[in-house]
Amino acid sequence: MVYKQIGNTKLKTAPIIFGGNVFGWTVNEKDSFNLLDRILETGINMIDTADSYSHWAPGNSGGESEAIIGKWMKDRGNRDKLTVATKVGSNPGKEGRDISKKYIIKAAEDSLRRLQTDHIDLYFTHWDDGKTPVEETLEAYQTLIEQGKVRYIGASNISNDRLKASLEAARNNKLPKYEVSQPEYSLMQREKFEGELQEICKRNNMGVTSYFSLASGFLTGKYSSIDDIKGKEREKFLKDYFNEKGKKVLKALKDISDHHNISQAAVALRWIIQRPGITAPIASATKPGHLKSFEEAIQTELSPKEMEILNNVSS
Repeated sequence: MVYKQIGNTKLKTAPIIFGGNVFGWTVNEKDSFNLLDRILETGINMIDTADSYSHWAPGNSGGESEAIIGKWMKDRGNRDKLTVATKVGSNPGKEGRDISKKYIIKAAEDSLRRLQTDHIDLYFTHWDDGKTPVEETLEAYQTLIEQGKVRYIGASNISNDRLKASLEAARNNKLPKYEVSQPEYSLMQREKFEGELQEICKRNNMGVTSYFSLASGFLTGKYSSIDDIKGKEREKFLKDYFNEKGKKVLKALKDISDHHNISQAAVALRWIIQRPGITAPIASATKPGHLKSFEEAIQTELSPKEMEILNNVSS
């Protein structure tokens, strides 16, 4: 396994990061432990979660994913083998988002308690509240970094203008800099990263860890029509993909996956791995068998022609 450095940080990740949104949502605690064991065995060393995961599941209030990961790390005694990323700001179960200093400091303590660890390797601003001065948010992170509770910070779901303002404030006020960006990016959604955000990340040597890398499962090819997702948890994420572009993308994925004798999910992930400016895509799985696609993606190299085909159908 070749591990990649994340931007300017001292953190390293396998070519794929495991998305912990499934823990406590579509995967119960016992099965999560088994899945996490298998993830580590494959060489994947980074797990991405958030304080709001998995508040959308019935009976949950947020923090369930962190709690499961924390119990597993405590039980297995393997914290030192993992890079753990979590997020703050979505204010689960309450109205409005919050990235004020007071809120971040308290939320970080709550995350540390659930994760049963003394530090968070990478702490993301999950959602911008659009009102807290960027300096105040960065001052909160500065406090946590000085206390040794956070190593590095990242930004997800922040406008390009607010990200640029944050980077400028960090330079001008000697505050911590966002070292990683986490945009939505896949064959079905390229516009949110490519262009201005990609250039911002390049200029500032920021790592990029993309989410929704499989377009909420659409790119696996397991949904052949919109009828297949009616009433399912992912319907709201998938319903807009069943169009001409979606058909072309799925056909190209099938042709290339058949040629390599690997899964369509592996090809979709490999496309992201080979795209410029990307450190590693985030992807989730609900069963150990699904991790085969991750291994295939890590081991397979797409040709320039195959990359061109995928670029064209997804543009």
